Amino acid sequence: MHADESLDQATEELTEQPVKGDDQDIAVQIEQLMSEKEIAEATVEEHWDRILRMQAEQENQHKRSQREIEKAHKYGIDKFVAELLPVKDSLEMGLAAAVEESAESVKIREGMELTLKMLADVFEKFGIEAVNPEGEKFDPEHHQAMSMQENSELEPNTVIAVMQKGYLLNDRLIRPAMVLVSKAAE
Repeated sequence: MHADESLDQATEELTEQPVKGDDQDIAVQIEQLMSEKEIAEATVEEHWDRILRMQAEQENQHKRSQREIEKAHKYGIDKFVAELLPVKDSLEMGLAAAVEESAESVKIREGMELTLKMLADVFEKFGIEAVNPEGEKFDPEHHQAMSMQENSELEPNTVIAVMQKGYLLNDRLIRPAMVLVSKAAE
């Protein structure tokens, strides 16, 4: 260590210099220097230990943070999944009811409507919004044109039909709506 070398060098220099005074004064000065050297070494050791502990704590904090981030990525959708499970259960019960010989189409339709309402409620709760742009102006940011069709009744670039709805998650596009777009008649 650098501090130890400096103290050793200072001690050597003092012992090599001709000293004025009696041997007792010299012995007191050397003892005092040795005492100061020991105090300095203890202080250096204490600071070094503190630095090592701080580095270890920093590494541990980093590892904890990494584990927390991994957990968040892995289990971040657990509430969403818990909300979807009853929807899946309802679909399975509806399918089982439809297979029965005495199945009535009215009851099956009602069950499907209720299940779809449950799913829409889950979507709303988690910020999932359907993009159904029929009759609106074509927006390439939210729509994907599958085809264009001549139409004299509508303005060009108007969505005539939606083949598949798009979805936003908290105003961020997850899937664009697949649409049929009007073009001017030739």
